[in-house]
Amino acid sequence: MDYPLVHLSMFFLLISTGTMQAHSCFERVFSFGDSMMDTGNACLLAGGKYPTMSPPFGETYFHKPNGRWCDGRMVIDFIAQAYGLPPMPPSMGGNTTEYFQNGANFAVAAALALNNSFYKRVTGLDPPHPEDHSLGVQLQSFKNLLPIITKGSSVNGVMSSSLFVVGEIGGVDYVYSFLGNKSVFQILSLVPYIVAAIGSAVNDLANLGATTLIVPGMYAVGCAPATMIRFQSNNTEDFDIQTGCLKRLNQFAIYHNSMLMIELAKQRKLHPRANIIYADYYGAQSLLYLNKLDFPAPLYACCGVPGPYNVSTTMISCGTKGSETCPNPQNYISWDGGHLTEAANHAIANGILYGPFATPPLQSCSDQRSDHTYII
Repeated sequence: MDYPLVHLSMFFLLISTGTMQAHSCFERVFSFGDSMMDTGNACLLAGGKYPTMSPPFGETYFHKPNGRWCDGRMVIDFIAQAYGLPPMPPSMGGNTTEYFQNGANFAVAAALALNNSFYKRVTGLDPPHPEDHSLGVQLQSFKNLLPIITKGSSVNGVMSSSLFVVGEIGGVDYVYSFLGNKSVFQILSLVPYIVAAIGSAVNDLANLGATTLIVPGMYAVGCAPATMIRFQSNNTEDFDIQTGCLKRLNQFAIYHNSMLMIELAKQRKLHPRANIIYADYYGAQSLLYLNKLDFPAPLYACCGVPGPYNVSTTMISCGTKGSETCPNPQNYISWDGGHLTEAANHAIANGILYGPFATPPLQSCSDQRSDHTYII
């Protein structure tokens, strides 16, 4: 997939000017996903004894660990803040109407798009987490909480005044299958099921009254230091000549994303009154690897162990004994080898919020609410 260079100057102009402030088009943001989106649910499930509750996680923005797989804010935090809302709270952190007044994040680290039993049946592999926190389970948790969230308000009113971000999710299904030595053919056979699971969640939310949904595609998984070291190769043809990333894995992500866009086109026909937006995380992230001025070490982890790509061949080691942290995470795309820095998350969020990586583009506040004129 090509991304014309004309987008490059536009994209980095938006990054250099920072996140624009606006009146809130939405009263709440609700989101679903895996560790690329999780703002603390996995940590709460583990009773606080979790890797992300150790320094240096959270050092850049929150100045302390807070359950995020990042040095600061995630993409979903920037999306919420762009609409005048605070960083996203984990859904498992409260159970009152007041707690959910600005929305919540239902994402859980290591969550699959497919439910655990189905994933095991079609792959023969044990799920990465024994408890099922898949997309369908997250959506059911949201439905169970709707009476609390909507207390004193109509369900339709809350749904129509909220923004829903469905993903990123599905990456864990694929990566664990690659790590389980499944063939490319076997992993490709998962794509229709995973895309259908995402489409089903969009359909359910639209049927409940959601009118604006952002659905992200897969990240550039072939650029993650953890996958670069796990699938390292001595064949130069295996690497993209411009980015240095593994072509095979990124081509897989592109295929998933193309199938997801077809599914979203179907959902738009089913729900013509809903604004269903495809967020091209892959495209937004890909441009970062070409920007050597802001990201001089694009394929290295900021926090990890000395060696190729600053990651371990067996596990992500950020925060463990023997790990080291770079002094300038804003110059890195990868935080710990498998997740992104706040700087990269900020850039991707800007590419989605302000173009050109949202299809269709996000509407202005004036399009959504007649009393607002700020462009989002």
